[in-house]
Amino acid sequence: MGPDGQWRFLIGSSKNSRGIAYLYKSKDFINWVQDENPFHSKEKTGNWEGLDFFPISLKGNEGLENWMINGENVKFVLKVSLDPTRYDYYTIGKYLPKTDRYILDNTALDGSKGLRYDYGNFYASKSLFDPGKKRRIIWGFSNESDTRMDIVEKGWNGTLPIPRRIWLDPNGKQLLVWPIEEVESLRGHEVQLRNKKIKKGEVLEIEGITAAQADVEAVFFFPSLSKAERFDPSWDHIDAQELCSRKGSAVQGGLGPFGLLTLASEKLEEHTPVFFRIFEDKNKHRILLCSDASSSSLKKGIYKPSFAGFVDVDLSKKMLSLRSLIDHSIVESFAAGGKVCITSRVYPTLAVFNNAHLYAFNNGSQTVTIKKLEAWSMNKPKEMN
Repeated sequence: MGPDGQWRFLIGSSKNSRGIAYLYKSKDFINWVQDENPFHSKEKTGNWEGLDFFPISLKGNEGLENWMINGENVKFVLKVSLDPTRYDYYTIGKYLPKTDRYILDNTALDGSKGLRYDYGNFYASKSLFDPGKKRRIIWGFSNESDTRMDIVEKGWNGTLPIPRRIWLDPNGKQLLVWPIEEVESLRGHEVQLRNKKIKKGEVLEIEGITAAQADVEAVFFFPSLSKAERFDPSWDHIDAQELCSRKGSAVQGGLGPFGLLTLASEKLEEHTPVFFRIFEDKNKHRILLCSDASSSSLKKGIYKPSFAGFVDVDLSKKMLSLRSLIDHSIVESFAAGGKVCITSRVYPTLAVFNNAHLYAFNNGSQTVTIKKLEAWSMNKPKEMN
């Protein structure tokens, strides 16, 4: 509701391949009138659906209620689900309630090159404000990547990943995404590693947990950035996902690839690697996080994409953190405290139940140290009714 006492509602649409958010107003929540001008639009983005618009605080990580539209310490997020790509994208900007204008920050990228909550299999998300814990939570949808026949046989299609808390990164340029704290109540038996070096080509099994259903948090340390690969200027014309498919975990590098092999069979015929690869680009470094499903299953005819995103993080301490939530056919990974999140759907045939394994690995020439790793077996969700 705006300062004029009218309710507001956004509906997504398109015209001539231009994605559009139309604004409707109502005084009684029954009769609605479309505003003269589109609330926001972008050419060559196709149909918009699943719109979400909410305030975000510039200070701290607490969420804001939807009516908090004024103040110097408030910005707004507009999320759209793009039908052509089947991914969610968001922008950050200012909202002028008197004129119902949404103005993007000058650092914001709009459309299919914009920011995403999740750079993997994640769509049609919606946010809500939790007044009890003063947080904003998003919940999205991950569809199946196996065959239509498999879906018919199962009798169901898709799953909801773990709900996630979102708040503004202190840099003001993006949101941070992190699993809600309640998921930690499902943690069971724990194993730990400290200061374990992994040389080029080494694979280290993380034993003592249920690898098919686990929560893993790791911090990786590297003593130098000197072995980072040069970022080829031609890669500026491809996205992170394409770069990941070219530079998978089996492709040796300098600083990386290193990370986790999730849902892995004993002899690695099946595995879903989640890993970092660091590049040197002029006077900066680029950090790529990949979740590569191409080797996830021996099953034929299923979609096994490589998902990836670039992580905007300071490397002065020469450390990177990674958290992965693993649950049989889904791997949800979070880099650098939530700067990049990737969800992958996978369908192993060997790495199932007690036959699933979890490994840490390094396939770069630079030795990497697992500064700290904590992994938990995860219990079944608690039924509320």
